[in-house]
Amino acid sequence: MNTLPSATSPLGQPLDRVDGPLKVTGRARYAGEFQEPGLLHGSVVTSRIARGRILAIDSRAAEAVPGVRLVLTHENRPPLAGYDKAYEDQDSAEGRAYRPLFNDRILWSGQPVALVVADDPELARYAGSLLQIRYAEEAPDTDLMAGLERAHAAPGELPEPRGDVDGALRGAVLRLDLDYLSPVEHHNPLEPHASTVHYLPDGRLEIHDKTQGVQNCQQYVEKVFGLEGRVRVLSPFVGGAFGSGLRPQYQLPLAVMAALRLGRSVRVALTRQQMFTFGYRPRTLQRISLGAAADGQLQALTHQAIGQTSRFEDFTEHVVKWSGMLYQCPNVRLDYRLVPLDVFTPLDMRAPGAALGLYALECAMDELACAAGIDPLQLRLKNYAERDQNEDKPFSSKALRECYAQGAERFGWSRRPPQPRSLREGDRLVGWGMATGIWEALQMPASAKACLEPDGRLVVGSATADIGTGTYTVMTQIAAAAMGLPVDRVEFRLGDSRLSRAPLEGGSATVSSVGTAVQRACEALRQRLLDVAQQSPASPFSAVGLEDVEFIDGRMRLKDAPHTSVELAQIVQVSGALEAEASARADGKRKAYALATHSAVFVEVKVDEALGTVEVSRVVSAIAAGRIVNPKTATSQIVGGVVWGIGMALHEETLIDHHLGRYMNHNLAEYHVPVNADIGEIEVIFVEERDEIVNDLGSKGVGEIGIVGVAAAVASAIHHATGKRVRELPITLDKLL
Repeated sequence: MNTLPSATSPLGQPLDRVDGPLKVTGRARYAGEFQEPGLLHGSVVTSRIARGRILAIDSRAAEAVPGVRLVLTHENRPPLAGYDKAYEDQDSAEGRAYRPLFNDRILWSGQPVALVVADDPELARYAGSLLQIRYAEEAPDTDLMAGLERAHAAPGELPEPRGDVDGALRGAVLRLDLDYLSPVEHHNPLEPHASTVHYLPDGRLEIHDKTQGVQNCQQYVEKVFGLEGRVRVLSPFVGGAFGSGLRPQYQLPLAVMAALRLGRSVRVALTRQQMFTFGYRPRTLQRISLGAAADGQLQALTHQAIGQTSRFEDFTEHVVKWSGMLYQCPNVRLDYRLVPLDVFTPLDMRAPGAALGLYALECAMDELACAAGIDPLQLRLKNYAERDQNEDKPFSSKALRECYAQGAERFGWSRRPPQPRSLREGDRLVGWGMATGIWEALQMPASAKACLEPDGRLVVGSATADIGTGTYTVMTQIAAAAMGLPVDRVEFRLGDSRLSRAPLEGGSATVSSVGTAVQRACEALRQRLLDVAQQSPASPFSAVGLEDVEFIDGRMRLKDAPHTSVELAQIVQVSGALEAEASARADGKRKAYALATHSAVFVEVKVDEALGTVEVSRVVSAIAAGRIVNPKTATSQIVGGVVWGIGMALHEETLIDHHLGRYMNHNLAEYHVPVNADIGEIEVIFVEERDEIVNDLGSKGVGEIGIVGVAAAVASAIHHATGKRVRELPITLDKLL
């Protein structure tokens, strides 16, 4: 790991968000806010049936409304690519990606069937209500539980079974066979999806899109519409995404269709209800069997997950693999299956797979602790895994023991009475629960460009995103540290497809991927500065290498003679602006190790026995994630994940009428999410963890790990409070009473 000058390094400092002033003053503009004269507005008309065909669309009444410019359907859309490959993107599931307005076939309720374009959004929406659409309706199949017998193996590799699982289960003193259910959940970011397509005079398109990957959307539009080299996508600010912006959503191609058909600029913004018509966390049934000795030592484990998917794509995430790596167990079998239904394809959602898989595994571990009469924390320590058994690799670093110890100490876990219903506060039962969290430490190929301007200001850019995670800020810190500049002399640019190549912003991989590229670009720029300084025959730097100089306080100076220095601004005033570009990808040394973040979550709940209401009064989350670049923004990420984990445990559920195949609570009035009144004290601890393997920065990322294990800890705390075990999320009062 490269060492940076600690005396002036902003790494590890709780720097305020550099984009904060723009956001709080309203100067940060989002995809649906970019204006230009003559901009038209499109309103999406969606299918009221879940399966069947369109027989006819009568658009005459809509077209007669003054100000309506176009009614776009599958019958008059612009030409689209004919091959499946063109519709794939960087986050595609295996199968055939959805083709918007491609033909008359209806694949799910809420599928877009028309786009009405008018002079203003209200007019477009009104005209859309006038469309007369006749369908040939077929009975939809949307119930996972009714289709379990049709489940097929999910694509993608699973760890091979190890040991004699069935024999070990038969011989175990303690055996538990448990089913856990989780519902469909939707992302519901604050900013709904929107695309503003500016149609330029030469036919090029400049698109402002709500996305986690501008280059992903750019490539998608270019392939689908045959517009190679004529598309630029921008997304400087994103009002939350949580995975909903990983794939191009249907408003993007619809806006492009309308712009191409009319030769005009068009915006398409989805309503809150339409935010429920694409990706989501899939409903799952998870079956876990545990076999253990009388003292709780694991001897056998099976974990099967069955999830829903669409009929046209097999959505797959890592749900069960964590059960083979988190605890020491000699006999393990994992299985993951899918049931195709008349629904849209699920989509990655914060901690995809792990949020679900760890809910089931950690609840099962709590049940095993009760069966063995052992403290839940002691059970986890008894079964602690020093290596990843799925791949028989050591961890590059694993400070999970420290997470357990520090989290338990801060929470006061040692005072927990073992028996349920032992703690009370007035009329309410009090319960304590805990769980382990794990997430993979990813690094994706990424590039960045660094430019030192003649005024001494450093501008660094990469086509990544900031979905509220603090990307602007941490990249500014990384660049400032690498160049020895104050942060107010550094500007980081993102969200533009013309910038250096970057992966999708997701998977907690942005700091490790783009951050490493930023650091390497700055290192290459340091070499360029030294090269320029050496061009003068009298230069004191003429006979030294990069290892002999250091960059501190805006100056380059000799390590052995710190008084010999030159201002960076002075160098570029002579040479002109200097720039360097660099790429980063996963180092080969990573292959010999398992790389993961870990956490320990401790939760206190208070349950009103008469009403069944649950309050999560206290949470302590201890995180081991390598080097924390900015503890302030990282803490915000963990707090946000904990809040969502509370929502997963107690509130969130998208309800579907299987007769209609339609989501019924598709709004924020009836889809319950936690609000301030639902959230108690949340304390975040970052456990010190050094990692020389994971990447140059030694940082693992924290966006996902905050939610992992929270739902299980809440469920276990509820059992400790009430003595009642609820194995279906969300845990609502009707299930407790």
